[in-house]
Formats: sequence, C-alpha cells, structure tokens
Amino acid sequence: MEQDNDLIASALNGSLQAWEALVRRHQGRVYNYCLRLTGNRADAQDLMQDVFLGVYRNLGRFRGESQFVSWLFRIAHNKAVDLARRRRASPVREQALPDDSDTWLDIEDSDAGPQAQVLADEGNAAVLKLLQQLSPEQRLMLELKVFQSMTFDEIAMMQDISANTAKTRFYTALKKLRALMEGHHELSPNPGNSC
Repeated sequence: MEQDNDLIASALNGSLQAWEALVRRHQGRVYNYCLRLTGNRADAQDLMQDVFLGVYRNLGRFRGESQFVSWLFRIAHNKAVDLARRRRASPVREQALPDDSDTWLDIEDSDAGPQAQVLADEGNAAVLKLLQQLSPEQRLMLELKVFQSMTFDEIAMMQDISANTAKTRFYTALKKLRALMEGHHELSPNPGNSC
C-alpha cells in the first residue's frame, strides 16, 4: 500500500490514479466528519466535495511538515467554518435529519475506531441530533478527538492553538454533550417505569 506522501508526489506529477487512490483512502473519514457536522447526507456530500476540491487545488502547497491527514482535516475544518458562516448569514432553514439508522458509516471508513463503531449502533440517530445542538466548534473538537483519534497536539497544530486550549475546548464540549445526553435520557420514556 502506497503511503500518502508517495500518492501526493505521483498526483502532483499528473497521475489521476494516485489522486483517486488518495481520495478513496480518506473519503470515508471526511464524509463521516462532514455528516456529523452538517447532520444530513446531501450537505455532507457537498461539503466533502468542497473539501477535496480545496485539497486538489492546494496539493502543491502541502509541505509534508505534518501528516497529510492533519492538513486534510485543516482544510475540512476551514470549509466547515465557511459553511457555518454562510448559514448564519442566510435565513435559517430546518435541516432534516435522516430517519434511517445507518447514517454514520454510509461510506466505509477503514480507519474507524471503536468509538465510531459504538456510535454506529442503534443509538446513532439520537446522538447525531444531540451533536447538532452543539456549536460547530464543539462538534469539531469531538470529531477530531473521538472520531478521528487525533492527539491534542495534532488538534492544536491544526487549529493554531495550544494543546492546553485544545484540551479545554474538548472537555468543555464533552461536558456539554453529556449534559445534553442526561437531559435526553430524562425526557425519554422508560418502559420499565410505569406510573
């Protein structure tokens, strides 16, 4: 299996096969990231296309000082922030969440960790709805740490912040998600508790 840097070098030399292999290697993680941020498949697909278009246009600027995946998710982060800004500037619209329970891993994600597999089980639609209640920045922190298994140092480098700031933002987002989950469980009917 070719390494990312080998594929990048070949793609920069005009190899369409190398570019396609690079996209195939990372599209699952990028799609799942976009899906968790946007909450629906159509927007996730659009955002993923925008991300890979940005990567294609800027591939020559990748200097290899960090891992390609960190650089890729920096572009994904920037595109997601741009999308959030555009949505805030435009009239608010309802985003329909998919009713089916297989939304997390629509595109196979070979790098999915155990946390992603747990969320892919039957409760994923509820978790997705709860994630949508977080700010885009909070969703991003959870995405990078939990779903992409990035270290705080990698997150810090990607976002141009300190590792301590990354930790603080992550644990703040995690605390808010836990509070939302507790509130969700309090509102959920409990079949074993009859009044």
